[in-house]
Amino acid sequence: MERAKKRVRGRDIILFAVTVFLGILFIYPIFFALISAFKSNGDILKNPAALPTSLYVQNFKDLFEQSDFATAILNSVLITVISEVLIVCVIPLAAYGIERRKSRTTSLIYTYFLAGMMIPFHLYMFPLFKEMKTFHLFGNMSGVIVCCVSGAVPFGCLLYSSFLKGIPLEIEEAAMIDGCTPFQTFWKVTFPLLGPCTGSMIILNGLSIWNDYLMPYLVLPSGKAKTITVEIAAFVGQYTARWDIVFAGTIISIVPALVIFCAFQKYFVKGVTAGAAKG
Repeated sequence: MERAKKRVRGRDIILFAVTVFLGILFIYPIFFALISAFKSNGDILKNPAALPTSLYVQNFKDLFEQSDFATAILNSVLITVISEVLIVCVIPLAAYGIERRKSRTTSLIYTYFLAGMMIPFHLYMFPLFKEMKTFHLFGNMSGVIVCCVSGAVPFGCLLYSSFLKGIPLEIEEAAMIDGCTPFQTFWKVTFPLLGPCTGSMIILNGLSIWNDYLMPYLVLPSGKAKTITVEIAAFVGQYTARWDIVFAGTIISIVPALVIFCAFQKYFVKGVTAGAAKG
């Protein structure tokens, strides 16, 4: 027993040390961005790891004066919020129809959705842009939103379908006996039980959409404010870079993502692990 306890203690110490090391490894870039946001560009280039000697806030002023960063923030918020609302409204219904109305057609649709996870974006990028121009979606935020929602469908259907397998059909049958339509049954009975799954979807897709660079850069019109990531990247040129402004914008962009994660973190691990176990 004493040897077993020593082994367990030794294993716990190793796991704790590895956890601390990984924590420092992931926190350090955020810490570096934070201290660099309050330093001048010359101080960053001179000694990147040094702490700021004073609270230098000119970086934030230059960020808003030298770019239309306020509009970029608004664009990022609109794209993220509208995409998240559509994702939560559309994908659970699709997964519910696939899981509860099993047939050859729904199985084929489910397979088609999953196939979307296996095809690299760069393979269908040019046909996608041509299709967006055909439907007049290229050059405006609606095109970015449609791409964000459609890109979330494969993994969303997989996650929701796996989670729906753990919800008893008797609950839905009882609601229908009480007079609920299938639509009411889903939104009033089934959907509230999908809270952990929905929280996971909001975090995963919200962070992905908020930090997306390629799609807003390619789809939104040039010469106008786009999103936060695109505006920040504009300060990094081929020969010169305003790292002080880049880090200031990075800190501003981290705050909403951190708020979203803190608000839904209790659903995140629970939703992913529960869905995987029930699948």
